[in-house]
Amino acid sequence: MEFISDNSQYFIMAKGRMRYWKITSEELAGYAYDVKNLLNWEIKCIREPEDEAHFIGVFMYRNGTAYDYESVKGICYFYNNIDRKELPEITKFLQGKYNGKEMEKGDRIILKGSDEIYSATDISNLAKEMEAKFNVKAVISLEFGDITAEALKEAGLPESKLLPIPT
Repeated sequence: MEFISDNSQYFIMAKGRMRYWKITSEELAGYAYDVKNLLNWEIKCIREPEDEAHFIGVFMYRNGTAYDYESVKGICYFYNNIDRKELPEITKFLQGKYNGKEMEKGDRIILKGSDEIYSATDISNLAKEMEAKFNVKAVISLEFGDITAEALKEAGLPESKLLPIPT
């Protein structure tokens, strides 16, 4: 917990988990958060028309993604209503940037041991590249831990995109 003094009054700002959603790549490029507090991120890449639910979700969990009974670290993606013929191109694109050994589990591809990215600049750039290469619109979500909403606000993250996570 963080104790804040304001005109001789003290109040507590609890640290916790917070999720920000519906962020564009342009908005994300302007954020300056401490990467050590970012637990996971997701770039949902949506193809038009949106009501047909064609999308690719690229994501990374700091503590790894579940694969059978182990936690595997690396960039991952899932897909919905995407032709399987497109998957090798998506995998090749991500491996070309971040390396990693391809592992498939259902509708998820994990690049085990890939380079890990957590900075606003790196995630924003990946979202922009995905938009250009795969003709999609990127929508980004970020989840932070052990930080206050005030600290994230100071880092440029808008309160309007905050979804507090109940503990």
